[in-house]
Amino acid sequence: MFYYMVGDIMEKQILHVDVNNAFLSWTAIERLENGEEIDIRTIPAVIGGDESSRHGVVLAKSMQAKQFGIKTGEPIYQARKKCPYIQVFQGNYDNYRKYSEKLYNLLLEYTDRIERFSIDECFMDLTLFLRKNEKLIDKAYEIKRRVKEELGFTVNVGVSTNKLLAKMASDFEKPDKVHTLFKEEIQNKMWPLPASELFMVGKGSISKLQQLGIKTIGDIAKCDKNMLIKKFGKHGKMMWEYANGIDESEVVYVQETPKCIGNSITLPRDVYNISKLNEILLALSEQVGFRLRKYKLFAGVINVQIKTKEFNTYSHQRKLETPTNVTKEIYITAKQLLEELHKNRAVRLIGIRADKLYNENEIQMSLFDTIENKKQERLDKTMDELKKKYGYGKITRAGEMKVNNMLNIRKEKGE
Repeated sequence: MFYYMVGDIMEKQILHVDVNNAFLSWTAIERLENGEEIDIRTIPAVIGGDESSRHGVVLAKSMQAKQFGIKTGEPIYQARKKCPYIQVFQGNYDNYRKYSEKLYNLLLEYTDRIERFSIDECFMDLTLFLRKNEKLIDKAYEIKRRVKEELGFTVNVGVSTNKLLAKMASDFEKPDKVHTLFKEEIQNKMWPLPASELFMVGKGSISKLQQLGIKTIGDIAKCDKNMLIKKFGKHGKMMWEYANGIDESEVVYVQETPKCIGNSITLPRDVYNISKLNEILLALSEQVGFRLRKYKLFAGVINVQIKTKEFNTYSHQRKLETPTNVTKEIYITAKQLLEELHKNRAVRLIGIRADKLYNENEIQMSLFDTIENKKQERLDKTMDELKKKYGYGKITRAGEMKVNNMLNIRKEKGE
């Protein structure tokens, strides 16, 4: 099996994923799953504390509640004056953590470099996890679509080359949108915004900026940096850098041991040919194997899933005689499962998942490992080191190059 190193090291590839109206959406989903017929996202409703104590405030509001002028943070009794028949629901932090975890686990299929910025938003660093010819913006649209279809709520996704710009982009028009904010777009997309829209600029700073005649982010960007430092100290330097799109901070992630490791892809067109699906499955198996070895885990079960053009989902799984993290073994099992599933169906999504994971202390390695298996393990180890050094998408199997070419079709935006 041959490998090639392709291209140069790319610049950072950063996404910011922000759940739209998280507390209200997650409460709505929980109620619907428990048999409620009314989706509280479609009626005048708010999430808040104990209304009877008169100390409860609005934590989240539906679009219908917003139309009555109800604002986040205002007392619930004031909200009721604006809309006497508004529905008030108490929040449930355990439920919020549950749905936040579901989102996190879905995002783990794309990268393990995820910074949980809050319970309802994450930064994702995909720099080392894009295959050759894959587009970051296509991943953003895919994530947005999957969250809506699989988890039942919507997100905004910001796309850029650093955390600041990705965060700013995700705050543009909502809900259920993907926005880019690259350096060449700063002047047109970000500079006209009010200074209060700049990340990390609070009310105290805004009043001082207004006294200086500074009204927009563009005004901050064009200011003399030393003057801002003199007026605001270190915060002035940060404001100037942020207004000019400068942010060198890294996505700060915690290595959490996953309960399962998977990868899937929505295809740009329906695919009937099982040979082409096998090529795609090889690429997915490669990434799953790479991540298993990164965590020093072994898969006890392999699961393959397909979704047809009619959006019907089918899956098969198989328990392995011996847990493995060898790419070739994962691919062979996945290929067999796909053959059982395919039945000449038109496939629009294909995915693979490794379940029932073991660490190396939990399994007893076979005394009868073949020379071929040892060879594959050495090959995988060599390729893993190259991928870590040059980026996942820069090292590829010869068979994967066909897949990269096939998938190099930009999806129609907004589909």
